[in-house]
Amino acid sequence: MLRSLVGSEMCIRDRYQRRVRGGSSSAMSIFGFGSPCTIDIEFKDQEARKKIQVTNEKNATTSLCLFCDGPGECETVAGSIALNLAKGKKIEHVGIRVELIGQIELFYDRGNHFEFTSLMRELAPPGILKESEVFPFEFPNQEKLHESYNGINVRLRYFVKFTIARQYSSNIVKEQDFWVQKITQEPDMNNSIKMEVGIEDCLHIEFEYNKTKYHLKDVVVGKIYFLLVRIKIKHMELAIIRRESTGSGPNLYNESETITKFEIMDGAPVRGESIPIRLFLNGFDLSPTYKAVHNKFSVKYYLNLVLVDEEDRRYFKQQEVHLWRKSQ
Repeated sequence: MLRSLVGSEMCIRDRYQRRVRGGSSSAMSIFGFGSPCTIDIEFKDQEARKKIQVTNEKNATTSLCLFCDGPGECETVAGSIALNLAKGKKIEHVGIRVELIGQIELFYDRGNHFEFTSLMRELAPPGILKESEVFPFEFPNQEKLHESYNGINVRLRYFVKFTIARQYSSNIVKEQDFWVQKITQEPDMNNSIKMEVGIEDCLHIEFEYNKTKYHLKDVVVGKIYFLLVRIKIKHMELAIIRRESTGSGPNLYNESETITKFEIMDGAPVRGESIPIRLFLNGFDLSPTYKAVHNKFSVKYYLNLVLVDEEDRRYFKQQEVHLWRKSQ
């Protein structure tokens, strides 16, 4: 008898909980919770426009439309925003707007984003949306100050932001990112690099690179001369290092990552020997050099020459090089 009572009680409780859950769902419907619409932002010529694959901090890859600005040429950012209203819904609002925003996000200070570009267009005055609608937008010949960047501790992003402002409810907001590349003119001055380094009475080398400034599809050409060799060198390698600096003062963060490295010599060199260098930059994940962008971050590149002796001691010399984007 006791078992049957317990079973009946559990059955009644289960039916009651299902009724409560169903009631809360109905309450959500009655009080209008949930999104009353879906929004899709599409750029003009989106299907034909070149795409860039970008990996975010959660290691998810997204495909973004590419916009390119060159000297004296700025691409128009235009498109349309399709608002699909849910059946039986309406939206009272105090205005609808679209914005083009350029923003720097420091990952250690996520609450304080720095906007270096902010443009707004009003799409509709206050009123009531009773049916689905498409809103065209255009920001003609708009200069993008910097190239997009997705780094370890910082992100420089551009996006279109659509907002339905509401008085008694939270605003309805939709963002769509796009990627920007900046074409720059070839530098007027581009001297070669020539330096002598070494350890007194042990090792003396001279290295030479043909330029200080390289475009992203360039070829690094150089030579290593051994003027004095009194230690047993096992091999020599050359690496490209990217150094990202963010923030300032107590919030200064420096992150270095090796983009690529390869062996340029295997075995012990002798005095007077010359080792050629030929490194193709095309194909590596490189960005242009960024210098103190709004005093928020910098990105620098270095050629790192490393010699390893038979006791696995490493001798290295870094040389900064400037990278820039050339017209394709």
